[in-house]
Amino acid sequence: MSKQFKPLFEQLAEKLSAELRAGTSPLQKPIKENGMPAFVTPINPITGKGYSALNTIALALKGHDDPRWMSAEAARYAGNYVKEDAKGTLINFPKTSDIQAIRTPDGAKVVGEDGKTQTRTVEFAKPEKGVAFLFNAEQIKDFPPLEDFLKKQQEAQPLTPIERAEKLIADSKAVIVHGGQEAFYDKAKDEIHLPEKDQFENETKYLQAAIHQLAHWTGHESRQKRPMEGRFGSQEYGREEFRAAIASMLIGGELKIGHNFGPHAAYATNWAKTLKDDPYELSKAAYDAQRIASMLLGVGKKKEIKEGAGVEVGFKKGDQIAYSDTTYKVLETYKNKNIKVEDANGGRINVKPTDVLYKSLLEAKANPMEPEMVISEEQEQEQGQTNKIGR
Repeated sequence: MSKQFKPLFEQLAEKLSAELRAGTSPLQKPIKENGMPAFVTPINPITGKGYSALNTIALALKGHDDPRWMSAEAARYAGNYVKEDAKGTLINFPKTSDIQAIRTPDGAKVVGEDGKTQTRTVEFAKPEKGVAFLFNAEQIKDFPPLEDFLKKQQEAQPLTPIERAEKLIADSKAVIVHGGQEAFYDKAKDEIHLPEKDQFENETKYLQAAIHQLAHWTGHESRQKRPMEGRFGSQEYGREEFRAAIASMLIGGELKIGHNFGPHAAYATNWAKTLKDDPYELSKAAYDAQRIASMLLGVGKKKEIKEGAGVEVGFKKGDQIAYSDTTYKVLETYKNKNIKVEDANGGRINVKPTDVLYKSLLEAKANPMEPEMVISEEQEQEQGQTNKIGR
């Protein structure tokens, strides 16, 4: 009899718990020996789309230096193939639709003049859990060098990592008080307290500390309203630190400035025990960390969108759009705004502006870097007593 298959969050919780105890988790190794961030946000190089926090952790635990991940179908779509014996990494995603073959009343598939099966998109009333296996660029045959990809990313980003971090902090409008020896968030006063900049080893360390405290700042009742009442050193306090640590890793990886785990190393044993006792805590923490990162990284995006208001987003022939764990290629555009698209499996469909898929693809094209939605259960409400968070 085969062993019962464990849910993804349980598999990840076990692995992360073990690595936290060993001191080898992505959270604990933020910087490589060459000074570069050890963690860079995973990205689909075909679509430019990122992954949810839980999936990001799953990919980070594989230990690849290359941040590019994609499905075998997406790789084939780009003209590349997975190496023999390469093992995929399981991820979960919320599936909102499915492409199904059009059938005759007697159940036979309808084939078009081009010899291909005709398909239609079926929208689900509620998101369903989908699964996929991703492969790292290191597992893809003859994939373009990482250096070329990073160079293109850098050319497309006018700001340096330091400048992006400074902008994120400034755009948050958080109250930051400098002075003293501690870095913490005072939830009663809704203030972030940091030592003077010259007290830090370098500017990057200061920015990493500020971003970590900003992660706590998002939990205020006027923002995301997370439970933040646990006493310093308590399990409840450690839960909030876990969320801030994951969010700091996500943000530092996105900005390419890394994160500083040093001040929070004492929590590693606490987190490892929590994950062992309650594996689903990782899923809940990842959900909260996703919200934190999306809020802070989205601050600048919303400002840019506002400044660029009035720019109409449309489709053009050749567009490749990631949506619902597949990639749609726009084959044709018509005067009535209808489009013909092809998914990664070769299925073709005509889409009208009134179709749900049309609007979803338009939104996905307008926001290609938004991480995937995370499905989560209701968040637990825990109580405690302290005002200083993140010491």
